[in-house]
Amino acid sequence: MKRVKSILVLGGGSAGLITALTFRRMLPEVSVKLVHSPDIGVIGVGEGTTAVFPEHFFKVLGLPKDEFYRETSPTWKQGIKFVWGPRDHFFYTFDFQYDQKRQGMGMANGFYADDDCGLLDLPAALMQCGKAFASGPLGKPLINGQYAFHIENKRLVAYLEKICAASGVAISEDTFVEAERTENGVGDLVFQSGARRSADLVIDASGFRSELIGRTLGVSFKDFSTGLFCDRAWIGGWTRGDEPLHAYTTAETMDSGWCWQIEHEDWINRGYVYSSRFINDDEALGEFLRKNPKVSNEPRLVRFRSGRHDSGWVGNVVAVGNSSGFVEPLEATALAQLIYEVRWLIEVLRTEQMDPAQSAKDRYNEIVGRAWDEIRDFLAYHYRFNTRLDTPFWKHCRNETSLGDYEGFYQEYRRLGPAPETIRALPYKPNIYGIEGYLAMLVGMKVPHERTYQPGAGEIDLWNRHQRAMRTRAAAGVPSEKALAAIRSPHWSWS
Repeated sequence: MKRVKSILVLGGGSAGLITALTFRRMLPEVSVKLVHSPDIGVIGVGEGTTAVFPEHFFKVLGLPKDEFYRETSPTWKQGIKFVWGPRDHFFYTFDFQYDQKRQGMGMANGFYADDDCGLLDLPAALMQCGKAFASGPLGKPLINGQYAFHIENKRLVAYLEKICAASGVAISEDTFVEAERTENGVGDLVFQSGARRSADLVIDASGFRSELIGRTLGVSFKDFSTGLFCDRAWIGGWTRGDEPLHAYTTAETMDSGWCWQIEHEDWINRGYVYSSRFINDDEALGEFLRKNPKVSNEPRLVRFRSGRHDSGWVGNVVAVGNSSGFVEPLEATALAQLIYEVRWLIEVLRTEQMDPAQSAKDRYNEIVGRAWDEIRDFLAYHYRFNTRLDTPFWKHCRNETSLGDYEGFYQEYRRLGPAPETIRALPYKPNIYGIEGYLAMLVGMKVPHERTYQPGAGEIDLWNRHQRAMRTRAAAGVPSEKALAAIRSPHWSWS
């Protein structure tokens, strides 16, 4: 592979556009071309993100916040409300809820969360109180900390196209036909117009079609369906009425899977993710509509497979986003993993001075593959321990779901409970979720452990005071509707 001076991105969805823009901003000396097909429409769904998304867009890419909010009309997400397990519900935030220890307490927070885990940190308390952010001077929202967005995919793609063009990405519309195979991956990409395009490094952002890494190069696919059983989703929604605009995604247990709710300002997006092994499409649609009678549009069926390609970087081809792998919509991992892939790719190219050796590609494939496998294992925790329903699907999940590389962490949790010391059982360091994500699911679903803790009266009093203080601060916070009005005011300044 020769020194990388030019990039060709195949695919113009959010994956291709974010990749192209990131290369232009982080490696401005490299020329970037993007080709997308006019025949492939944008998937018009509500997109949930994680805290990786605003960090990348605002801090790494340096996009102006006022422009981003004006063009994409996002709403905020402080975490996920899980209608899951034996509790009525619990919250999972982007902060540290369970493995931290408050001043004056003998144990980490997770040991005090048997009865109520809704006030362990400020983001959870805000979610519990129906607020988006804490209140600052003059009642203005303090838009800071670890938060994410709900964003409509079509608006995001339109904005990214505009920014990419302004940043020097050469964007063309053409339909991909085939790629010439070479010893180094691919040569010319042939398009319907008759054009032939090539580059030193070719990015496969063609989504589930995986035109280059899968179809052209034939890289084998590692199937996750032995541990993640869902493979389809019905998607629908309705125009927002007087429903409160929640600053969180809802994940609700269903008979053969789960249902998301993503909050947009004018639209509520719902989707039933299910396993076709346990319910057919018509039955799933019936359950979806029965439990969501407000759905006003024609629901759309999406089929997917969970897994990843064994190698994402082969020769001069790198797959990103859904072309590289996909798990399922739970935990909104897609864009976060895409950003991780692209930034790691750029880091490798910089380290290798734009002339990557095969050992560097091997290391990239190992790290990205491990990240996909960790997402698989993290989602497996959600399914293995959810005792809310005793349907055939959920019984199967509890009996058959493998925890993969994170089985050892679960065994350490069984022995020690939600103690920070369980970090030593993590198979890889660093990893994506630390121990916080796993503890959030285990404690949230009341998974039993051997080290129960009985706090004394003084600790209980101190804990209750912490809880009251958190509730008081959250109750004085700003709901999403008022926060949106505030940032649209002519007096608002992001500085």
